[in-house]
Amino acid sequence: MTHRISRRTRVLGAGVGAGMLMPLVAAAAPAAAVAPQVSCTSAKAALATKLQKDITTALANRTGTIAVGLYDRTTKTTCTLRNSTAYDSASVVKVAVLATLLWDAKKHNRYLTQRESDLAKAMITKSDNTATSTLWKQLGLTKIKGFLAAAGMTQTKPGANGYWGLTQITVRDEQKLLALTTAKNSVLSDNARTYILKLMSQVISSQRWGTPAGAPSGVAVHVKNGWLSRATHGWRVHSVGTFKGGGHDYTITVLTHGNSTMQYGINTIQAVAKVIHKDLAAS
Repeated sequence: MTHRISRRTRVLGAGVGAGMLMPLVAAAAPAAAVAPQVSCTSAKAALATKLQKDITTALANRTGTIAVGLYDRTTKTTCTLRNSTAYDSASVVKVAVLATLLWDAKKHNRYLTQRESDLAKAMITKSDNTATSTLWKQLGLTKIKGFLAAAGMTQTKPGANGYWGLTQITVRDEQKLLALTTAKNSVLSDNARTYILKLMSQVISSQRWGTPAGAPSGVAVHVKNGWLSRATHGWRVHSVGTFKGGGHDYTITVLTHGNSTMQYGINTIQAVAKVIHKDLAAS
């Protein structure tokens, strides 16, 4: 869901269609030959080669600016594309908001209140914007920046003036956050990690698109998506997910902007996700 935003900006964003984006795409075309390449490494060399080839193929005819991150603990496999390119976060920032809330509660040796739990659940499972704004305001930028520093998310810049959906995020930092939610660490308690993953596993069905596409049955899926249209770069459509099962333990981040429609962005993300799930399952 989009963040709270002025009517003027909303109207500007809504007015961005494929026609208005065409000059942007056309202007970018000459640079395509030197566009960043997907880079993969793995303890299984053949897997890295296959993932690199298949992700590249999945993106071959997609317009927009696409960033990808994959990490599989089991095979020590990493794939990246535009690892440090900044994007408006839209609603994927909500995972960081929840993590900040839990990190801060741990520092003060307290449990979440019922009110905080209710807000957190609405924020993650339904992508509720009002709940997010309430928690963002409660935490304040000092605590949010404190968590980002503790998490090593140095490329993430919180949105100003309450515009949390304009937080600047990168694949590198989103993958760092997902790593913290999926393995023991000193930043998030085991209870906090369990709670985050529980809510990400309960996202309503209409918002379970993106990185879960093509996940094998029997693999536990945790997801959070974001989508936002603005006057420049069209639709931002993002998906972050963690997956465990079938002999693998992996995280996927796909960030996109310059999409003509929300569905176009979803299709791009899902094309990438499907080949990642398929290649890992076969390895």
